[in-house]
Amino acid sequence: MGQRQILKLSFWAALFLFLTLYSGLDNMALGEENMVPNKQMIIKQLRDHLTMLTHIIGERSVKRPDNHEKTAAYIQDQFEDFGLAVQRQPYRYKDMQVSNVVALLQQSGNSAAHYVIGAHYDSLAGTVGADDNASAVAVLLETARIMQAGIAGEGGYLDITFVAFALEEPPVFGTPYMGSRVYVDRAKKESLSIDGMICLEMVGYTCIEPDCQQYPFPLQFLGYPKEGTFIGILGNVNSLGLTRRLRKSFQNNPNLPVVSLTVPLNGWIMPEVRLSDHASFWSKGYRAVMLTDSAFYRNPHYHLPSDTMKTLDFSYMAELVQSLVGFFRSMQRI
Repeated sequence: MGQRQILKLSFWAALFLFLTLYSGLDNMALGEENMVPNKQMIIKQLRDHLTMLTHIIGERSVKRPDNHEKTAAYIQDQFEDFGLAVQRQPYRYKDMQVSNVVALLQQSGNSAAHYVIGAHYDSLAGTVGADDNASAVAVLLETARIMQAGIAGEGGYLDITFVAFALEEPPVFGTPYMGSRVYVDRAKKESLSIDGMICLEMVGYTCIEPDCQQYPFPLQFLGYPKEGTFIGILGNVNSLGLTRRLRKSFQNNPNLPVVSLTVPLNGWIMPEVRLSDHASFWSKGYRAVMLTDSAFYRNPHYHLPSDTMKTLDFSYMAELVQSLVGFFRSMQRI
């Protein structure tokens, strides 16, 4: 065996060991605490958002600038109705003006921590993007509503910025025109302190058929679940503390299994784990994680016209809202 082959095998062995040590498979055990009352109300709100985004508005790609702007206006109106301070972050993409929609929940002038939670609101051309990514926008909005309403508890020392990113899908993906790239570039320029960023990416699809849940190499050898009913938490090494705090908090929800993965080298050795807005924050040195149903490793409708509202699991999405509120509630006490 040549030296090059030995180095290659050594690399994959080291990666396998790293992923084994930092996977969250031992954290499938669930707690017993109910996070937020009135789950049916949450489901209703989520359905209303999905109806607006995928039925009334429809495709939200760069090929439909009218629908894209309608989506931004809808998200802004929702944030304002909740009583949040909202601003647009406009920028140009070719001959089109787009905007990140940014809402701030500021609970104290002396906040101990500042978290950002975001989701892109565009869809791929030719699709209404129910799971990708209207599901995440709906969860973002519902989490914001509950947090602002005070159901999650009063007082505390925590600021939360809710961001709806304008563009993420091809042909914009990987370019400076991604909404998250624009946001994080400005945050870095302004020396904005961010203790953690949570990226919501495709959070509405579940499956229970045998082997319906797939994984990128080499995760299929690490004993991850074969049914797609869990929420995944994905972070880099710099975000290990954030990943662990989220996982620990999410375990208090007995109805939403959670697994986590920490990847080395900012995920460059496994490019599939960089396919959303969290990677923009990793590249600038911010701690960030992605919450996901695992996208095309679970959802057969990924980037297809069949990615519609009827394929989503609204109970699963409501549980994620509850888990997110539970996490922010726990951070209020610190």
